[in-house]
Amino acid sequence: MTGPTDGAREDQVSPKVTAALRSAMTRLFEGRPQRTDGRLTKENLYKEAQVSRATMNRAHAILTEWDAHIAAHGKATPGEAKRDAAIAALRMRLTAKTQECTLLENKLKAAHTAIAALFHDNQALRQQLDKDTATAIIPIRPRGPR
Repeated sequence: MTGPTDGAREDQVSPKVTAALRSAMTRLFEGRPQRTDGRLTKENLYKEAQVSRATMNRAHAILTEWDAHIAAHGKATPGEAKRDAAIAALRMRLTAKTQECTLLENKLKAAHTAIAALFHDNQALRQQLDKDTATAIIPIRPRGPR
């Protein structure tokens, strides 16, 4: 004998179990678990509701809601989503700061090159000045008033 298809299954659990599973599901989705680590897994759902896995598996309506929520929102808890958003923002800031540092490093290299060129020009001018002073012509007779 074959059973009904997944779409036509009826819950085979008591209203008390349904309420416990629904409450556990709400707590997990809102990120405030009481008995588990808060990950959005079916294992945590039945542990949070304090029912057996077999009992949870008979609550077809709850499992359908669970699967629909996970498909729509993903398995990230609110805390994980917040953490992931913070990490993404920090990565963007890091990228911007890295680009800024690269720009400043290039400017520093350009300034270093310009300073080195000015230093060498200054050295050459000093040598030229020393050379010109050493070879200055001194007149033989002093010049008098005109």
